[in-house]
Order: sequence, then structure tokens, then C-alpha cells
Amino acid sequence: MKVLLVHNFYGSNAPSGENVAYMRDVELLRKFGHEVSEFTTSSDELRTGGITGAIRGAGEFMMNPGALRKLRALVRERAPDILHVHNVFPRLSPLILSAASGTGTATVHTLHNYRLFCSAGTATRAGRACKECADVRSVMPALRYRCYRQSLAATAAVALSIAGHRAVRTLPKNVDAFITLTEFQRDLFSGAGYIPLDRTYVRPNFMPAKDSQPLPFEGRPSQVVYVGRLSEEKGPAVAVEAWRRLGDDAPKLLVVGDGPDRARLEAAAGGLLAAGRVEFTGRLSPERTLGVLRESRALVLPSLCFEGFPMVIPEAFALGVPVVASALGALPSLVRDRGLTFQSGDADALAAAIRSLWKDEAGMAALSAAAHAAYHDQYSEAVALDSLIRIYTAAGAHKLRAAAERRPREDQP
Repeated sequence: MKVLLVHNFYGSNAPSGENVAYMRDVELLRKFGHEVSEFTTSSDELRTGGITGAIRGAGEFMMNPGALRKLRALVRERAPDILHVHNVFPRLSPLILSAASGTGTATVHTLHNYRLFCSAGTATRAGRACKECADVRSVMPALRYRCYRQSLAATAAVALSIAGHRAVRTLPKNVDAFITLTEFQRDLFSGAGYIPLDRTYVRPNFMPAKDSQPLPFEGRPSQVVYVGRLSEEKGPAVAVEAWRRLGDDAPKLLVVGDGPDRARLEAAAGGLLAAGRVEFTGRLSPERTLGVLRESRALVLPSLCFEGFPMVIPEAFALGVPVVASALGALPSLVRDRGLTFQSGDADALAAAIRSLWKDEAGMAALSAAAHAAYHDQYSEAVALDSLIRIYTAAGAHKLRAAAERRPREDQP
């Protein structure tokens, strides 16, 4: 297949699972012999511009005819079978989804986040899960709370784009197949009328085969790892507080990542740091992060927000690492029998989950085996490629049907 992949890269100084997911799709298709072209932009220039950059980016998200012209020309030059669009925020705009209009190229769009209805893109407000804009089918709550960068001007531009493109049905009119990462996302988006259910397919993130070799479970140190941004909505403060309540017999907690709350979290950890029960590693390279994950007996995901599909989940499963996650959004459906869930925001519940794991060595080993089995069944390269090609095929079939329906019937005058 000939595939043209499109993505706006988030800032290079801010690690993004969406960037990783895009690159893995590029590598996957090329590895298995498909012809891949790319059309990409980056948010780096905007991120250095402060609030001015945020407003400029929000304006480009509303409408960027220049990007549309360039992409349309590339579609006509390369004549791909599939135009696969990943992230369009902030520099591309949903407008580019019409780039293949009038051609034989089918359009596929992966929805990595919640920006179909949420100006912040995270379905989070004040560090907690929020889907108020989806529930009321309006961007007014976002304007009220200044959800994007705490700026009314920047939020207004993003919200206007969301409302405007929904009003003119930019996505349903131009996209032949939608990809959501979880059933939770699919049901939320389609249930609120943002995308058609019959053209929406669930395809989770995956893990390359080269990084899928777990260590024997019994040889791993007594260690739990948190991997992610150190910000309120991700819940690292819940993890630190849970470790305070676990006492001296707690496994070691390694906190991998950085973010605006790091100093506050380190201060809150206090004596836990001195005792070696909690360690902040800072941001690590992808290779070193996988190394820490491989040596851990569990991954903790204490999110207070609706996650999309954290890339660290298939990574953990590939390495046979059970997941202890908040019972929020899509996470319970992802964890299942490969770990435990606990009430979101409840440090006592997280502490209890960790205690129950560490009392049952055989049970932990069984969860590890189930996690690795889930990787092969659902999150491997082979499964990811098969699902992607099936979605591309369905998108092509929809493109042909839609073209036939628009064509005047021969028996009409």
C-alpha cells in the first residue's frame, strides 16, 4: 500500500506518547514493505513563544489554508491509497482532513486525545477528569474555565475551532475511517455525536518486537515504577502519599519523569527519599526507561484524568510487568487480569493494592505472565499491522461507496 502519514509533533522538550505512536506506525509500515510518505510539522517554534505562541497555535488550529494547500498538492503528486492523519494540533487544523477530497485517496484519522470536544485536549480540569463540554455539547464551559493555557484568548481560538468544525461536520464529511485507542474513547466520541460509530475502529497502541523480552519475574528487585509527567492530573502525589502509608516494608518506588510538580513532590516525599523507599530519577531516555520498567515488579498508573492509551501500558505488558491503575476511564478495561485497579485519587486504596500484591508472590507472577500474554494477543507488531491494514481496507471501501453515491445515476435526466 502507498500511505501518506501526517502528524504535528509536540515540542521536542516535552516527551509525547502521540509522537511515539506516530513514529511506530511509520516504522511498522516500512518494515513490512509498504510505501510511506510523511507530511509533518512541529510545535517547537510555538512553545518558545509563551502565551503569544499559544494564541498563534490556537489560531492555526482553527484554520491553516497554507498547510491544506501543501498537503493537497502532495496527495495529488504521490497519489497514495491512504492519507492517515494523526495529530493536527496546533499547526495543521482539522481543515487538512479535506486534502484528499476529489481524489481516489481514502482518509483515516487517529484520535489520540480528547480535542474533539476538549479545548485542553486532556479531558481534565483542575487536575481531575472532566467531560463537561462533551456532556453539554458546547464549548462554553471551556471558555468559562479558560481551559487552554489558562488564557481566555487562547481558549477562545481553540474552542471556536472545535465548535466551527463540528458545526460544518468537517470530520464526518472528510474522514473514511476513524481510529480510537480504546472502546471508552469510541463510545464517548460516537455517543456524543462527534463521529459516526459505523466508521470507527478501536486500535490500541503497540510495542515493537525488539523491545519485548521480559526478565524472569522471580529475579526482579522489590520495585514499583511510575513513568510519566509529574503533574497533578497524572496522580504522582497519590503514589507518594500511598508509599508514606505503606510503612517500612513497602517496595521501592522509582518515579521516572519530570514536570511542574517535581519539586513539590520531592518535598512531600521527605523522609521517604532519605530512607531510599522513593527515588526520583528525572527524565530518562526511552532505552533507560524501558530498562527500569523491565526490572520492576509492577507499574503504577494513579491517573486522576481520562487517559487516552498510555504508551507505557503496552510497554509494561511486553515486559511482563503488571499494572496497578486508577479505576477511571479506559484503564480498568485495559488492566483486566494483568494487574489491579483502585479508586482514583485514593492513596489508601493504592496502598492496599500494593500490599495485596506483595503478600502473594505467586499471584504477582501469574499477573506478569498474563500481562506478557496480552502483549502477544493484542499489542504486538503483527496484531497492530493486521488491524491497521484492515482499517485501511475499510476506509478504501467507504471512499468508493461514497463516490458512487455522489455520482449522478444514469437513469436520471
